[in-house]
Amino acid sequence: MKAIVMKRFGGPEVMGWEDIPTPTPGPGEVLVKVRAVSVNRTLDLDVRAGLGNYGTTLPHILGVDPSGEVIEVGSGVARLRVGQRVVAYGGVRCGGCEQCLRHDYLQCVQPRMLGVQSWGGYAEYLCLPSCNWVSIPDTLLFPEATLVARHFPLAFGEARLAGIKEGEWALVMGAAGGLGSCIVQVLKTMQVQVIAAAGSDDRVETALSLGADRGVNYRRQDLEGEVAGLTEGSGVAAVFENVGDPTMWGTAFKSLARGGRLVTVGSHGGGMVTLDLRRLYQNRLQVISGLGGERMEDLERSLQMAAQGELRLLIDRVMPLREAEEAHRLVEKNESVGKVVLDPTL
Repeated sequence: MKAIVMKRFGGPEVMGWEDIPTPTPGPGEVLVKVRAVSVNRTLDLDVRAGLGNYGTTLPHILGVDPSGEVIEVGSGVARLRVGQRVVAYGGVRCGGCEQCLRHDYLQCVQPRMLGVQSWGGYAEYLCLPSCNWVSIPDTLLFPEATLVARHFPLAFGEARLAGIKEGEWALVMGAAGGLGSCIVQVLKTMQVQVIAAAGSDDRVETALSLGADRGVNYRRQDLEGEVAGLTEGSGVAAVFENVGDPTMWGTAFKSLARGGRLVTVGSHGGGMVTLDLRRLYQNRLQVISGLGGERMEDLERSLQMAAQGELRLLIDRVMPLREAEEAHRLVEKNESVGKVVLDPTL
């Protein structure tokens, strides 16, 4: 099969279009013909560049959210059939812990992240345990299912970790980005009041079109002052900070109300920030990693919501997988609105 293989860390040019053996499904495994996989700033671009200390070993194949069609099932697989349309859940079993040994793979205590610590979906075919594949509703296209799988379960998980409640105010940084746009929509399903913050007027308008109640361009407006005005001086109950820009982090942190929570995933804005410890403990604030809050049922729920038209899916374009290098350069420029998706069949 053909795959995008990286044998060293670096720029987009380290990804090669190569022939590698097509995997064969073993007991409990399913082989899928990949039809879509997205390009992600953190879990593709940063991993490719060797950033983030993710524990990726070489050679490596990126791709955290592939979707496609089942073409072969291993022995003992009953829940999936050939021809079924599926999308991947990204926590891959370690195979050695107590839970894995008793075949309770979804409770694995040391799961590997698909496309990060294990080979991912930048390939024509991908073989995973059957428990990692979730059926796609008939009305969803493969690129749409891939987008749902990448960000909406994480968005639900972040909202859960933040403990945000109906009627409370929340601030979403990077609100027109891949994850931010999903968080805005998830929060609105919970009847949360959302302030969408983004770096341009166009991107603020995009977030408002997704349901955000108010918008702030943090490049030309006083974010802290705007949030204070909208919340009558109290601040927001939760900040969803998925950028990691040191010039914006402090302002977002200052926007928290007493007892507020800042949930963070992502660091493409730099990742090294200054934390005001006095404000942290005096106002009883919390800074929480957003990873680990998502669940399999969040993916299943998100797919059903998308199929029913309850979620808006922002896809910038679909490109052939062999053009992954160009796609990475496009995402690096930060000019796309919505996901760039790769299709090995084009």
